[in-house]
Amino acid sequence: MAIKFQYNKTSMQDLDKQLKVRVRALPTIKNKESALRLEVKKTKSEVTALSAKYEEKINSFSDMSGLWTEFDNSLLSIKDVNLSVAKIAGVKTPVLNNIIFEIKDYVIFNHPSWILDGINILKDIATVALEKEVAARKMEMLEHARKKTTQKVNLYEKVQIPGFEDAIRKIKRFLEDEENLSKSSQKIVKTRHQKEKEKEVEQ
Repeated sequence: MAIKFQYNKTSMQDLDKQLKVRVRALPTIKNKESALRLEVKKTKSEVTALSAKYEEKINSFSDMSGLWTEFDNSLLSIKDVNLSVAKIAGVKTPVLNNIIFEIKDYVIFNHPSWILDGINILKDIATVALEKEVAARKMEMLEHARKKTTQKVNLYEKVQIPGFEDAIRKIKRFLEDEENLSKSSQKIVKTRHQKEKEKEVEQ
């Protein structure tokens, strides 16, 4: 990223202001990046644990797969999922509050004896599946924010701060050279005037 500037004091002051803003902001952004990195790691572990829990629950009922053919799938449905928002390192993330299930009216005698257990098993599996989905979404959001924050840290640290410092150095050098040239030319003019005066005195 090329930093645009002009070789004058106003431009130098403007660059200096922008440099100070970035130098001040950098530690805060770095802290945010560290916090997000930690939260991504924690949420990743949470997703892994929930995935394992889900697989475990599914597998534990695999030997009952023959019985599930007797189960009426329309008996249980999810009516609503209540979510709230929690801020983690300035990022809004979803939190699963509760799941509202709807159980259709049924006559117990028309269904297998384990129907109530079956409903509870399905509720349990659906809850873990939704917890896993919400945790995975939270992880995506945190990872996205972490990537953006890392990009900002790199932009400030590796591009903008050195770029502003370099531009300020160039302007300073230019202004110093200009001042030295001006002094030298004034000296030359002064010497010439002196010599002319001396000639006039001699005549």
